[in-house]
Amino acid sequence: MQSSRNFMGSRTPALVAFLGLAGLLNPASAQQNAAPQNQGAAGELRVLKVGGFRGAQGGETSIYMIAGAGGNITVQIGDMGILVVDTGLASMSDKVLAALRKLSDKSIQYVINTHVHADHTGGNDAIRSAGVTITGANVTGDIQDAGSGAQVFAQDNVLQRMSAPSGSQAAVPFGSWPTLTYLSGRKQMYFNGEPIEIIHQPAAHTDGDSFVFFRRSDVIATGDIFVTTTYPFIDVARGGSINGEIEALNNLVDMAVTAFQDEGGTAVIPGHGRICDQFDVVLFRDMVTILRDRVQASIKKGMTLEQVKAAALTKDYDARWGAKSGFGTAGSFVEAVYTSLTQKK
Repeated sequence: MQSSRNFMGSRTPALVAFLGLAGLLNPASAQQNAAPQNQGAAGELRVLKVGGFRGAQGGETSIYMIAGAGGNITVQIGDMGILVVDTGLASMSDKVLAALRKLSDKSIQYVINTHVHADHTGGNDAIRSAGVTITGANVTGDIQDAGSGAQVFAQDNVLQRMSAPSGSQAAVPFGSWPTLTYLSGRKQMYFNGEPIEIIHQPAAHTDGDSFVFFRRSDVIATGDIFVTTTYPFIDVARGGSINGEIEALNNLVDMAVTAFQDEGGTAVIPGHGRICDQFDVVLFRDMVTILRDRVQASIKKGMTLEQVKAAALTKDYDARWGAKSGFGTAGSFVEAVYTSLTQKK
């Protein structure tokens, strides 16, 4: 703990006060952080403006975060229409659409999925169906449903896991599938006066993760690679890995730029939890890396999974990051790390 105090020594009083409220400096109260902090009452959504800019012609483009619908939803709104990153749970679609209508009467033209999980893609069909695809030439005359529904972008592994490429039963209905995918690297687009990059992070939280970078607004939507509420969920069954997770977090640290004394600057919207900056990502990355190294050292000693769990390697972090149940518990995280490090390539 002494090293942490020294590291915090140069932090501003406002940040130290915030960290105390967040439980980072007071483990006894940190368990409150196991639940999302940016939601209202159960079933209610909270809409927060994250950033934006005014274009050369006077039009305004704004970035919002919608919390409370499952995973966090990022929304870009401008003169050309609405772009939505992730769509939350299917059961919350009506409330999400109502929130979007309060923000703008423009058409929903694009949906981007950061990964496959239902708390981020469950609303795909409803949100897509409420939108429109802008087409040109004689396309609408040749294809009956051209222009109907927004386009849904994702890395190709998201489509593979949602659909039935081998002829088996599809995991989700056809209307929820991505309509456009990219294979690797990044997909670039330009919308509402802003360059947008969809950047693949291989074998991290899953095998289909993407960061969505709004370059002019300086906002990054991370999906569940980065969260502020629990330990990360490494979905090994869907191609996730602990080393890929850490590599993705390193990439996120490199992408974000601080404004002053390691604070502010690039706004980072996590898959779950509050709006962050680079410093928050560094803290999370370091925690995940330290715990990966502890598990790796135990494996080299020949310890079994049961022995590693019994060793309580996460004990000093559990008050802040350990969920009481579900994917973000210490036990599930340690098991995923162990499995990831020991599985055959």
